[in-house]
Amino acid sequence: MRRRPVQRRSQERYERILDAAAHLLDEVGYAALTTKEVARRAEVPIGTFYQFFPDKSVLVHALASRNLDAYLDRLAAVERPETLEGTVEAAVEAFVAMRRTVPGFGVIDFGAGSRAEPMLTELLHVLDPAVDNNTAVALRVRDLFPALAGDLSVRVALECADAVLKLAFRVDPDGDPALIAECKKVLLSYLRA
Repeated sequence: MRRRPVQRRSQERYERILDAAAHLLDEVGYAALTTKEVARRAEVPIGTFYQFFPDKSVLVHALASRNLDAYLDRLAAVERPETLEGTVEAAVEAFVAMRRTVPGFGVIDFGAGSRAEPMLTELLHVLDPAVDNNTAVALRVRDLFPALAGDLSVRVALECADAVLKLAFRVDPDGDPALIAECKKVLLSYLRA
């Protein structure tokens, strides 16, 4: 990002740009997303867009970071589950709720996963340049729930959940309930081992 907005008016423009990008991602996908259309939808001059974001990959980086912060906020707001079942339930349900309600989340969620489509490979390290996005998410979730098993276990569990939940939303735009339940079973079985 070129600069972080400080003044309230700049912060509002910044959020409008992110909101416009999220809605456009749902409508046209990442490949067809253009900075010009984002600026038009956000009702800001293109120069204002470029004050914050040098290109669309940086814009999507900011959107992925905002999504992760919102996800972690949802998890932090849940009463700390004392069981593995409660932790898995909270983590999966927060993700499913965001997938259903947060614009653009179905396209970009926290950036591209480790098995990204070729056009999204530039988005593999948007949350942390040292590790891919799924590893960054796993580490942040692990920090939030220290009772979870080691970092590698959480990472593998996240990869499993990512794959099954993507399938659930391919089968049913609202998320196939049977596949969401299976995702929880897979996670519990793996994390208990």
